[in-house]
Amino acid sequence: MNDTENRDNLSVNKDSKDQKKDASTRKNSTANKHLTKNSKEQGKKRTFKFKTEKDSVARNANTETQKKWVGENKYASKNRDNNENHEKHEDGTRKVQTPTEKGTLSFHKDLKRGVEANTKIQKGSLNPHHKLNLKTNAKVRITPIGGLGEIGGNMTIIETDTCAIVIDIGMSFPDESMPGVDILIPDFHYIESIKSKIIAVLITHAHEDHIGAVPYFYKQFQFPLYGTPLALGLVGSKFEEHGLKKCKELFHIVEKRKPVRIGDFEVEWIHITHSIIDSSALAIRTEAGIILHTGDFKIDHTPIDNLPTDLHRLAYYGELGVMLLLSDSTNSHKSGVTPSEASVGPTFDNLFKNAAGRVIMSTFSSNIHRVYQAIHYGLKHNRKVAVIGRSMEKNLEISRELGYIDLPSKVFIEAHEVLQYPDEEILIVTTGSQGETMSALYRMATDEHRHIKIKPTDMIILSAKAIPGNEGSVSAVINLIMKAGAKVAYQDFSEIHVSGHAAQEEQKLMLRLIKPKFFLPVHGEFNHIAKHKQTAIACGVLEKNIYLMEDGDQIEVNPNYMRKVKSVRTGKTFVDNQANRILDDEIINERNLLANDGIFILTLHINQEQQKILEHRINVFGIIGQKEEKELVKFTMDAINAHLAIAKSSLYKDSKTLENNLFGFLRKLLFKKFKKYPAILVNVLFDNVVKTKPSQKFDFITDHHKAEERDKHDKPLEMIFNDHGNFTNL
Repeated sequence: MNDTENRDNLSVNKDSKDQKKDASTRKNSTANKHLTKNSKEQGKKRTFKFKTEKDSVARNANTETQKKWVGENKYASKNRDNNENHEKHEDGTRKVQTPTEKGTLSFHKDLKRGVEANTKIQKGSLNPHHKLNLKTNAKVRITPIGGLGEIGGNMTIIETDTCAIVIDIGMSFPDESMPGVDILIPDFHYIESIKSKIIAVLITHAHEDHIGAVPYFYKQFQFPLYGTPLALGLVGSKFEEHGLKKCKELFHIVEKRKPVRIGDFEVEWIHITHSIIDSSALAIRTEAGIILHTGDFKIDHTPIDNLPTDLHRLAYYGELGVMLLLSDSTNSHKSGVTPSEASVGPTFDNLFKNAAGRVIMSTFSSNIHRVYQAIHYGLKHNRKVAVIGRSMEKNLEISRELGYIDLPSKVFIEAHEVLQYPDEEILIVTTGSQGETMSALYRMATDEHRHIKIKPTDMIILSAKAIPGNEGSVSAVINLIMKAGAKVAYQDFSEIHVSGHAAQEEQKLMLRLIKPKFFLPVHGEFNHIAKHKQTAIACGVLEKNIYLMEDGDQIEVNPNYMRKVKSVRTGKTFVDNQANRILDDEIINERNLLANDGIFILTLHINQEQQKILEHRINVFGIIGQKEEKELVKFTMDAINAHLAIAKSSLYKDSKTLENNLFGFLRKLLFKKFKKYPAILVNVLFDNVVKTKPSQKFDFITDHHKAEERDKHDKPLEMIFNDHGNFTNL
């Protein structure tokens, strides 16, 4: 209400009072009739003066109210009551003087009590930790085997005193220091030590970083495997590839919102949205308390299948009281929210509409909704669809069979049929978004694919973000495509790809819904989980109740505490997918040694009785250039002859003793000359027959020589490697 309205209201009230007073005046004695106008005004003023004390108090109260509404500050010094003689309480506060003042204070006290009550209720709802059983001695232990300090390779153990469950068994990608390695899987050493306790493996979703290592795990161990239909469908396909078809008998298909009793645990799969269909969070009830594991998640309110994250069920567990939350940290540095998967569709629509020739779209083979959107808009623009790439074909087929997507068979054509249609009527959906050298897209770009080669009129869409470590590979395949003259749509389109992981606002919502007492950020490098910790603190989780784990840390949790109790052995196992075999650390170290420092091979033919070198051969790769060959040979043989001239006769008792001695000598010699430690192979062959004319020729071969040049040298001694890395007579 403004000041003008206040003055109008006061004027109306005054007029009403004047009318009442005029009526009263007419009933008075005739003496009042001869009063002048000025006398009447004075009389009116006197009527206020002689009103009762009660009316005076009411008037004063109304005046104060009017002052309040017209903006007068009753606390200003000119309006302040400076009477020091007010009656006071023992604590020094002034006693209420009037009934009106008493009523006003009582009302304000009621309001304050209401505020305090509501605040208490709100704070109680934010931290329902009083519902935890603080008297229990039960505890659980959380041990990440993979997935921390890296992107991928997720695997976590949750165990009580008598039982243990494994959550996800994922793979990760190698870096450039691992030549010949296709994938990395977790070290299962700790599993071996507790295998008698393990009662089940639980799968949150079917991404490779969560199920990629499952076949290798089941080659060593066999436990019941629980998951949703798509997860088990894709794992089952892997089992068939690895000859583990019988292991499918261990499958247990779960239904969401229906808890399953598994040993000491009661587990419920809760629907969440991610970049793959049928993803889940896990609510795990234990005697110690409820543990909630989000798996990989985002909060997509408009997903392609119209099945958003089950926020109601998450909130339900939050109200019950959650002891511990493990939550996805992958996008913890990203502010705001992650865009919906549906936002990619219009980008596809626009690209397809403007493409003059073929469209080749590459994404993760597991991102079925992305593939579905590409096919949907391809059909909208009258294009036939060719799906190329074994994993892409397999995942799409399983998704269609299980009813996750509905696409008629007639829209698809085979790779060899592509050339039968005009380019503007073709959509190719393929693998290779990470630049994998064996992928269909890479082979197309290098003209190695059997049916498809990149054309200048092609539009290539890379609808995926490079996984950390794959940036170089992705860049390489883009360069190949652009050299072929084709257009590439990649990072220059903001919504050509959206993440499947929660950004900060979604992480906050998860924390507010779950309201955990303890928090373990998971899935990501250390900087990701450290940032997630800051977000959790901002959402009310106490800093002392958050722990930043590393792989191998074993964390013990009880409603009263959370602490690290020990570290267990973890690491990575190297897998050569092409040969379908495990590679040990020694092989990788040897490969790196060869790549960085080269190899030096010495072969000696020695008369054991005379202790004399009859023939020698040196092979060197990756140490020197071709021009330095003869110099190195002379330098090395002079040093060896000098060394053996003063050697004890006991060195010649057997070839192994002499080989070991020469190995140590050459290691020091080559480091002194080249400041490197190349791989060294020494092979000594004893011959007690003295030749009348021993050959003094040597065969020096480096990687600069062509194969045919070897025939130019006298080769009295030909050697090859055997299976154990030693030389054998040819």
